[in-house]
Amino acid sequence: MTVDLRSDTVTRPTPAMLEAMMHAEVGDDVFGEDPSVNRLQTYAANLFGHEAALFCPSGTQTNQIAIKVHTQPGDEVICDELSHVYNYEGGGIAFNSGASVRLLQGDRGIISPEQIIAAIQPDNVHHPRTSLVCVENTCNRGGGGYYSLSQLQAIRATCQAHQLPLHMDGARLFNALVATGAQPQDMGPLFDSISICLSKGLGAPVGSLLIGSKAFIQRAMRVRKVFGGGMRQAGYLAAAGHYALSHHIDRLAEDHHRAQVLAGAIKELGYVTELLPVHTNILVFRLSDAYGADKLRMFLQEKGIQVVPFGPATLRMVTHLDIDDDMIDYTIKQLKAFG
Repeated sequence: MTVDLRSDTVTRPTPAMLEAMMHAEVGDDVFGEDPSVNRLQTYAANLFGHEAALFCPSGTQTNQIAIKVHTQPGDEVICDELSHVYNYEGGGIAFNSGASVRLLQGDRGIISPEQIIAAIQPDNVHHPRTSLVCVENTCNRGGGGYYSLSQLQAIRATCQAHQLPLHMDGARLFNALVATGAQPQDMGPLFDSISICLSKGLGAPVGSLLIGSKAFIQRAMRVRKVFGGGMRQAGYLAAAGHYALSHHIDRLAEDHHRAQVLAGAIKELGYVTELLPVHTNILVFRLSDAYGADKLRMFLQEKGIQVVPFGPATLRMVTHLDIDDDMIDYTIKQLKAFG
């Protein structure tokens, strides 16, 4: 049996999604003439109560476009130290936007209004100008932890009081929405810009969306062009994304359930010293030095199970569309056999 728990990015389109892709209407999206792309962008913007959206190849690009639009060179971005925009986007904040970063030590990636207020730079020429707050929901390195709606409302109020735009890296936002029961229309208006990924838990093969006001998206289109993100007959990909948003959100609860089943077994393993709280579809756990994370990773790989290293003595597993109950049972069996 082959079980790929490395990431929810490894999912493949379902037969129904492939059917939707094959029958997509297409045109030249750079000219704004791809009907499937236009339909997806309108659908996503309406879903979150915003005016417009922009289809891009990746979540890294949508995040970096947003930061570029919101900032000027020499500005400073506030985010948690575990943030994807800081750790996993190739130093893009510095490279693309010429901005510095003020890192906060949140609770597994979740930051508070009080921390934001304390991090805002004084109006002094010796300091960079604080110009943007970024939050990640759910937080990857935080083990899939998420913000409640009330937490985000408080952060929004703080940003408004200090005239700071607020961006959400929502690569796994729908996992957070399913876990909390919040609706996209409740969360969307709290942010000046939102990045959502279609190719993780939602199961599309590629693509992300940047969501915001019409004026913001107009500026974002220029940055996407500079970043080389313009695509032509992108409707085949957009059709997959539209199918994912229409059919694959509610089923994320299945991934969360399977993650909880795995978590229950991992907690009982004598060689595991710590398991981060499992809130959604991500499991991050630490092994004792006597066993070693790399030894377990190689053992599981020999059994056809793939996981990823996630720091010293730490491994990550992610449940997703292509993981079923038999795969979870098989993985638990092999975890118990190790050592």
